[in-house]
Amino acid sequence: MFVIRDQRSFLLSFAQSCGAWCVLTPERRTHPIRILIADDEANIRRILETRLRLAGFEVAAAVNGMQALELFRSFEPDALVLDVMMPELDGFAVTERIRAQSEVPIILLTSLGDVGDRLTGLKLGADDYILKPFSPKELELRIRCVLRRSSPSLLSGKQTNNGADRKPASSHWLIVGNFRVDLTRRKAYRGDERIRLTGMEFSLLELLINRAGEPVSRLDILEQVWGYKPTSSNDSRVVDVHISRLRAKVEEDVEVPELILTTRGKGYMFRRCSQEEISLKI
Repeated sequence: MFVIRDQRSFLLSFAQSCGAWCVLTPERRTHPIRILIADDEANIRRILETRLRLAGFEVAAAVNGMQALELFRSFEPDALVLDVMMPELDGFAVTERIRAQSEVPIILLTSLGDVGDRLTGLKLGADDYILKPFSPKELELRIRCVLRRSSPSLLSGKQTNNGADRKPASSHWLIVGNFRVDLTRRKAYRGDERIRLTGMEFSLLELLINRAGEPVSRLDILEQVWGYKPTSSNDSRVVDVHISRLRAKVEEDVEVPELILTTRGKGYMFRRCSQEEISLKI
């Protein structure tokens, strides 16, 4: 266990990064939060555009994967909603190309019944997926959830007039050996090298760190990070895939993880650390 000297400031910072402020406030930016949707079915595009615009988002729509990549560069969205089965370039390929250059949140829409097909998108870097047919309201809630995890500044309104994040007055650091996490700025490092984490990956890491030494179940992780209860056993696989991706980024040896441990029959746990191993800087 470790001691946090400035507990109030730490909890306030942690609550903010974990999504305690759940209401999106696009009006505090110079432009609304931008959502890029890509689906080759005109009816679905029309329904989603209408719903998301009524919710206050700025929306751009693509009819295929190639157009989605073009709009990604010009529209600069805050999140993407991609159909898996699209002409020219499918949602898997678009996800892979975007993830190679950006950590922007990605939600996949899929009618594929095979669990392996759904997990493919997660392994390529998608943050979440929704099965067709789906409720537009459910999609809106999922979008808000991934935005809450990826960009707390969008939710808290802590941005300057030109859209740039204000620099926090202080940072809260968790340091274990040469692995460092800036909990305020939501950044992780191995030595001096920045580890690129998506918003969902960081929120998952943050949850485990906050409960270091305590097993966290897959159900609890789904509710705390993704914001919903699983409707089937397959939903918990979302957690397994993200844990695998997170380990690949933060562990020195993925085959012998030292930070994120599996507790058989219980879930996952960030290793219990001694006072000497962990220090918190303000």
